[in-house]
Amino acid sequence: MRLTALILASLLFASCSNFTPAPPQEEEERVSFLTGKPGGLKLSDLGDLNTNNDGGMPVNAILWRAALEVVSLLPIADVDTFGGTIISEWYSKPDNPDERLKLTVFVVDRELRSDAVRVTVHVQTRDGVDGTWGSSVRDETFARRLEDLILNRAREIRAESLSDIAE
Repeated sequence: MRLTALILASLLFASCSNFTPAPPQEEEERVSFLTGKPGGLKLSDLGDLNTNNDGGMPVNAILWRAALEVVSLLPIADVDTFGGTIISEWYSKPDNPDERLKLTVFVVDRELRSDAVRVTVHVQTRDGVDGTWGSSVRDETFARRLEDLILNRAREIRAESLSDIAE
């Protein structure tokens, strides 16, 4: 009995001595193909949108497209498809260079509903004395108008896609 236990123990130690653990696999961080920054959608993932385990894009594709079309009128700072956010750069209109605005658009749902898109508009004004930009304030009225514009554009895109299917 002792001999059997000794043989089993020596086999156990001998088999463990050849064990070399594999180094942990580091997951490659996603890099946006639009901005080149970490996060967002990789160019290689474009063909894989429908093979995602949870059914595709994490946000409504029509709302996402409409939001991109509206915000693309300004320089875009960051786009995160998986988080559903679009952030523009600060932009000053040529006729009013002492005021600038920045948009942040959140597409938060997979359904085409009015509460699935939220827009935040930050506005800064330049101090006339030293030329520094003051603290930003939110323009809720302009944000609501942009939300309505995005929703209307999404409805147009949906109607176009339905008419294409019907033909």
